[in-house]
Amino acid sequence: MTPPTALVTGASRGLGLALATALNAEGWQLVLDARGGDRLTAAVAGLPFPDLVTALPGDVADPTHRAALAAAVPPGLDLLVANASDLGPSPLPALADLPLDAFQRVLAVNTVAPLALLQLLLPALRRAGGRVLQVSSDAAVEAYAGWGGYGASKAALDQLSRVLAVEEPGLRVYAVDPGDMATEMHQAAFPGEDVGDRPAPESVVPALLRLVSGELPSGRYRAAELAPAGAPA
Repeated sequence: MTPPTALVTGASRGLGLALATALNAEGWQLVLDARGGDRLTAAVAGLPFPDLVTALPGDVADPTHRAALAAAVPPGLDLLVANASDLGPSPLPALADLPLDAFQRVLAVNTVAPLALLQLLLPALRRAGGRVLQVSSDAAVEAYAGWGGYGASKAALDQLSRVLAVEEPGLRVYAVDPGDMATEMHQAAFPGEDVGDRPAPESVVPALLRLVSGELPSGRYRAAELAPAGAPA
């Protein structure tokens, strides 16, 4: 029996690596990407079954890289995880001071790239009756000072997810807010502050696996709402 296949972007660290590790441990075939080639290579070497992994370093905002990712996917794709994200400038600036070129980069990585990759992989997702998991943020729905650029990119991603779910009823399409985590990106959002007291990315994975393998309908979810009974929120 052919194992299921997932493509996970931004998989060399943080939540992407935590989810890739869990899927790999369950025998999934993986296509993984990240901007740092050395870091991605080291991450794959630490997985339970690295022989099941195709690792392609590159920038998801680059059309050539996206084409390479799509070419590495088999005819049927069971799961597409849009996890790669760009925070923008650190410290986070007010909208009045947000450089427009930086905002365009945030939109290119967080909103345009997931849609572009989806367009390439939609035939494979349709064949498998697959799932799309878009990693969102509470900044997409709450107004936090300094988070305007990043939050706008994730709000747009949420809307793309909602529309895709309507247009592609044969797929399950999820936008998920993982909550605060102890990650490098979260640390960059709070320079000079120790974010080590936030939950580890691995603690969010059980919630994501409910979306990956459960029967929940398409929609937007908070990881805290999906945590197994008795698990910390």
